[in-house]
Amino acid sequence: MALEQLSIKDEGFSPEDYDLFFTAGRTCLEQGNSAQVLSILVDEKNKNIVRCMGWNLLGPLVQILLKKEDKNLPHCHAILSHLLEICSPKELLVGLLEQVEEADTGSIAETVTLLLKPLQTVLLRLGMKKASSVGMALSTLLSQVARLPVPVTKEQEEDDVFGLCHCCTALLQFVKPFVEEVKEGVKDNNRISKDNELRVELLKLYASANVFQYYCLDVHDHNLSALCLQIILSSIGESLPDLLSRNVLKRREVPGFLEEEVRYPKESLACLSHLLFVDHIAVDIFPAVLSPIFVLQCNMEYIELLLSSLIRVEDNSLPVDLLELKTFFSVPQNLVKVMTLCPDQTLRTKGLKVFQLSIDKFNTEAKYKFFKGMLKTSHHAGVEGYIIKNIKNQIDFSLKPCNGNDWFLGKHLLPLLRLVLCLPHGPETDLLQNLDRIMESLNLLRYMLIRDKEWENETGIWTELYKIEDNYLKPLRTGLNMSKAHYEAELKSAKENKKISSKGCCYTVDTVNSVCMPLLQVLQSAVFTFDLIESVLTRIEEIIETKERPLS
Repeated sequence: MALEQLSIKDEGFSPEDYDLFFTAGRTCLEQGNSAQVLSILVDEKNKNIVRCMGWNLLGPLVQILLKKEDKNLPHCHAILSHLLEICSPKELLVGLLEQVEEADTGSIAETVTLLLKPLQTVLLRLGMKKASSVGMALSTLLSQVARLPVPVTKEQEEDDVFGLCHCCTALLQFVKPFVEEVKEGVKDNNRISKDNELRVELLKLYASANVFQYYCLDVHDHNLSALCLQIILSSIGESLPDLLSRNVLKRREVPGFLEEEVRYPKESLACLSHLLFVDHIAVDIFPAVLSPIFVLQCNMEYIELLLSSLIRVEDNSLPVDLLELKTFFSVPQNLVKVMTLCPDQTLRTKGLKVFQLSIDKFNTEAKYKFFKGMLKTSHHAGVEGYIIKNIKNQIDFSLKPCNGNDWFLGKHLLPLLRLVLCLPHGPETDLLQNLDRIMESLNLLRYMLIRDKEWENETGIWTELYKIEDNYLKPLRTGLNMSKAHYEAELKSAKENKKISSKGCCYTVDTVNSVCMPLLQVLQSAVFTFDLIESVLTRIEEIIETKERPLS
């Protein structure tokens, strides 16, 4: 019955005829009669009917193709090819974009990749009047692709579990013929005005392509997509140096209907800068004659923007798998350089804030492994002390009701504590140089002995205590006694030696701030520091002694 209804007579079509054609066609396709539908549509006598009404079958046809039923696929692909050839390109464009927009979350990737080639075919049929249609198609496609999650692990990327990798690659292939058309126009000055609208629409792709940019930044094997995107910009007459220096050099505004902020969004420029200067994608087409100072000046705004995006990430949300990415360790290490080597106090403070902000974003397991890695690689007592303070905060949080976890309590915590409660060179360790680390370590140990009762032993500290005494506390006491005796003798000698004190010899005690102090003051400060260490160490020894003292 449906097949008979599909064969409408070629005599002026009414709205009822359109409804009848759509209903009959959908029914036939859903019932598996795709071969019969194909034979009716390609019949020459039905040519006018198909030309006017055929695009209405796109909806049911796409749904059948997405199901990938083997017996129907060849006929359904043939039907789609015939419709693309004979129906109005404008109506086909509307119909195809409707299918993209209506795709549910679980089928976005499959729908987009299925319809990119048909959309490309339809747009090419529009000839020189396709610019606005290309823009409409790109806007619809990108808005849907942006809904796909970004893979965060190597396994997710390799398996392409969300389909984002395939979509990005397919989209870049989709725009290829349009880029080539603009590229030819750039070569031929007489055609620039004709191709300007299409060029502007392709710039919108770049302007809206943060999904590409963030995809390229986040996944491991991003070279192809990143390089293609930069080649697109170059091909349509956009200079990479001009793009990246827009915030430094005042440029003449380019005529067109895109405002500056829309044409050159800072988020996209920031990602482009990262791909170019950090991952060295397409760096060979960037002029090497530009001075490093100028390049840095151009990039400062983008660096600030990328770092500020950390604020939008929820605390405790970044998984441990991200630590497999090189940048997730190299960025904190570079921040450490800013925090410890930069002569500007303001920048050091800002670096510390960003460093803490990045720590807060990691989940519990990621924090644990990050702390472990930093303790092994930072080689700076101040940084190590700051990490140990963070470890104390995590232990404190974990000991509170309902916050228990496997990383900052029990068996996993003990290996981390062994990295914390140690002296790099035993009793001969320079206590002044390692003051920050030692004080934070002692404060952590004292806190745990007070907070975690022996009969509860949630952290495992009481089980480990005899090792901590032998490997940390006793060597520290020995080193402290030696250092204190040495500096007290030096101080006594300095006080008695009026010549040395009268000359006011100056010694640098802070290489970052270039702070100099007279020798006498240096020695007094050192003795005071040793008293400070001894004060905390003595309290810990008293706690342990009380525990070991037999009950009377």
